[in-house]
Amino acid sequence: MTIWNQEYECMPRPRLAELQLERLKHTVRRVYEKVPHYREAFDKIGFKPQHLQKLDDLSRLPFITKDDLRNFYPFGLFAVPQREIVRLHASSGTTGRPVVVGYTRGDMETWTELTARMVTLAGVTGDDTAQIAFNYGLFTGGFGLHYGLERVGAAVIPASGGNTERQLMLIRDFGATTLIATPGYALYLGEEAEKQGVDLSRWKLRLGLFGSEPWSEEMRAEIEKRLRVTATDNYGLSEVMGPGVSGECHCRAGMHIAEDHFIVETIDPETGAVLPPGEEGELVFTSLTKEAFPVVRFRTKDISRLDPAPCACGRTTVRMRRISGRTDDMLIIRGVNVFPSQIESVLINSAGIAPHYRIDVYRRGALDDLEISVELASSDLLEPYFQLEELSAAIQRKIYATLALNAKIRLVQPGSLERSTGKSQRVFDHRRQS
Repeated sequence: MTIWNQEYECMPRPRLAELQLERLKHTVRRVYEKVPHYREAFDKIGFKPQHLQKLDDLSRLPFITKDDLRNFYPFGLFAVPQREIVRLHASSGTTGRPVVVGYTRGDMETWTELTARMVTLAGVTGDDTAQIAFNYGLFTGGFGLHYGLERVGAAVIPASGGNTERQLMLIRDFGATTLIATPGYALYLGEEAEKQGVDLSRWKLRLGLFGSEPWSEEMRAEIEKRLRVTATDNYGLSEVMGPGVSGECHCRAGMHIAEDHFIVETIDPETGAVLPPGEEGELVFTSLTKEAFPVVRFRTKDISRLDPAPCACGRTTVRMRRISGRTDDMLIIRGVNVFPSQIESVLINSAGIAPHYRIDVYRRGALDDLEISVELASSDLLEPYFQLEELSAAIQRKIYATLALNAKIRLVQPGSLERSTGKSQRVFDHRRQS
């Protein structure tokens, strides 16, 4: 087992707390002096940088949200002059103005260090060849992983997203040992390889580093079966830095957070109250070392829980559990809170079903209707009809047992649901359109 940075990843907790407080004081002072939004927000509650004397004082500060970031488009929250910016990235902006993030040379060095840690956590070494199937461009995923992989000495294949046939060719011909992708696209690659009759035992692929969208343990098992890799989860978001915020080690018991660079809290998404470790809530991040685009108490909308227990790998950093959903993705159907990941777990555990689905929610009269379209594993299951009815009824019962909701199940032909080379969209809430 390799640890990239023993000093910081295995730091005793009391020393780590001292380092966090020292860096937090510096960050709060900087944003107060350099970023008018933070100065106004802190002044509004009568908070001055010198009032921060202990880590718990962080909870006194106001949150910042993605809407705030959009309102200051493009550079209104930067803490350095434009001449110090050496890289710009941005969110897609599909739901409004994009969020623009900037990096200084120091930020780029930090980012490279943290992605090097993350890929080492997953088991990548200098002997590996890593194929990146993330899009390169304003999205942070492609470039973020690229530099960290090079830092550990791995050879990088910058395949970018899409062109599935070419992806499979490169994995085979270039001898890729590591695949970087969204879990949904990794599953699709495995599906296509199977269709083409690829003999995976002749491939060198052994590791998969997957992130950028929520996925279940059941999907992990399906990916591992199809691609014959060890699949690890990782987490990052542009507003905080990009990939490298956290990742799984070989124990796969949660994602280690780079706590020397970030403080993470879990809060009650309704009240904003800080929750104790172990309780599920919304993740809130504060950066400790970012120069160009520091964030203080950024609400991610991602739902998880923190685990401070020691890890068998020897690292002392707190771990975050797999993202179970997002506060803005949670569906409230007839008064029941539903996360897509709950439905995914039921479907992937159902015999005769492929791991591809679509969720539609409608408002019909005074009631909400939940419809789930799911692909059959084989066209042979289309006949006889009574077999489809039995399978549909079995899935319906499992959904009810999990959610206490009745759902309409539509079984569709293999390959008929749309595939994505990037983040998968599986939920369509038509109530929001009416």
